[in-house]
Amino acid sequence: MANTNIETVGSGVDRLKIALAVLAVIAGLAGFYILGQQALALRIAVVLAGLIVGAGIAATSEPGKRFFAFGRESVAETKKVVWPSRKETIQTTAIVFGFVVMMAIFLWLTDKSLEVILYDWTLGWRK
Repeated sequence: MANTNIETVGSGVDRLKIALAVLAVIAGLAGFYILGQQALALRIAVVLAGLIVGAGIAATSEPGKRFFAFGRESVAETKKVVWPSRKETIQTTAIVFGFVVMMAIFLWLTDKSLEVILYDWTLGWRK
């Protein structure tokens, strides 16, 4: 049975809010290029203003509220992560480094062995 829980923008008001939010962001980006002869700080301020206005409008819609709630929950989950200590990080790094060195030596030995077997013994190119 297929999952039929597809969430879409429900009401016309929400669609209008999302469209206005997108237009605000586009207007901010367009302002950046329209004000090409102005100071860079002003151009960046126009882009940021467009992003802030767009986010503000989107936050009032139902999909925007769900999106920002998801963001808050994501930050809360990230705070629950237990990061490794300095000692654990150094030990893990040393293990990985040691494995890489061992693999490099193994591959070098394999390459040299195949070189001797093929070129010296089988083909007789190096005598």
